[in-house]
Amino acid sequence: MTGSVASRPLEGIRVVELSSFVASPLCGLTLAQLGAEVIRVDPLGGAADVNRWPLAPDGTSIYWTGLNRGKSSVTLDLRSDDGQQAFRDLVTAPGEGAGILVTNSGGRAWMGHERLAETRPDVITLELLGRRDGRPGVDYTVNAALGFPAITGPGSGQVVNHALPAWDVAAGLHAALAVVAAVRERERTGRGRRIVLPLDDVALATAGTLGYLTEPQLDGSSRPAVGNHVYGTFGTDFSTSDGGRFMVVALTTRHFHDLARLTGTREAVDALESATGADFTTEADRYSYREVLAALFARWFAAHTTDEVARTLAGSVVLHERYRTFDQVVSEGDLEANPLFSPVDQPGIGRYLAAAHPATFDGTHLAAGPAPRLGADTDRLTSGGSSR
Repeated sequence: MTGSVASRPLEGIRVVELSSFVASPLCGLTLAQLGAEVIRVDPLGGAADVNRWPLAPDGTSIYWTGLNRGKSSVTLDLRSDDGQQAFRDLVTAPGEGAGILVTNSGGRAWMGHERLAETRPDVITLELLGRRDGRPGVDYTVNAALGFPAITGPGSGQVVNHALPAWDVAAGLHAALAVVAAVRERERTGRGRRIVLPLDDVALATAGTLGYLTEPQLDGSSRPAVGNHVYGTFGTDFSTSDGGRFMVVALTTRHFHDLARLTGTREAVDALESATGADFTTEADRYSYREVLAALFARWFAAHTTDEVARTLAGSVVLHERYRTFDQVVSEGDLEANPLFSPVDQPGIGRYLAAAHPATFDGTHLAAGPAPRLGADTDRLTSGGSSR
């Protein structure tokens, strides 16, 4: 179920977004789903991401439209004085909920916080940086410098990048929360804020919170690459007789005992525990003996089909999921069955199921409409569109 605009918590908030790629547009999309009016501003012809892959058959960027649903679009000649002034006018427009800028294109005096505050002292600006010292950085370079590729994959001195731009996603959500926090403060105090959010600090903060950077501070060690095993507990992947594959995780003793039961290995597991002096009621020992345990369990998986394994696991308490591809997720009906998704008619792409905000508000998902045509709202939102 999709909520009406009037029911959305950020109704009355107006955000101007000058951005490209993932983190900054995701911040704007999140705010738009929650009810804010979000105006994306691009240079003439679009920013660097306007034609980014994947593309629809007519060349429309599926990527761009996905991140810009529910927004208005203005294009301006940002190299001209008139275009720069039109941009500042958009940001500093009067209104209790206006005066908010989100950008990853900062570092320009003509659009800096101080310049905007001359017209609107309570302006809120949020600037996403690549690196905290102002140098450029993207998710994939930040990730490489942090250390995750060194512990992803099988190890043996190899580095493996993950496909999900996790730091961009985290930064976009942190940015949206920071904007909401600043708006709340302004409502109480009348004060504006200059917020700076570096992508590499988002990654470092996350890694630090999860302990990846605490271990080396304590003993100089770095977490090892363990392939598909889950660090610190028992969890790994298993293949079936017909080529299927499952990820299985036994976080608790109950999970572990049920996995031993359904695979018919309880006696062998007990014998291993007795012979080694291990205690498999502890996560530490289940992790330490992960390879021999996995080898015991793997024989049962290899002797059964994907359907047989799925049915058996479904009747257990073991945490599990079958590995799937994106096209399998779609073809197997997951989107139609989930109220998170609703149809959107996207110009240039057609009709498809698009995700709303994943939280529900009083049982309702808050969805954004289609992405605008580039520059579609320039005339409406600027003085005659003279800066196009």
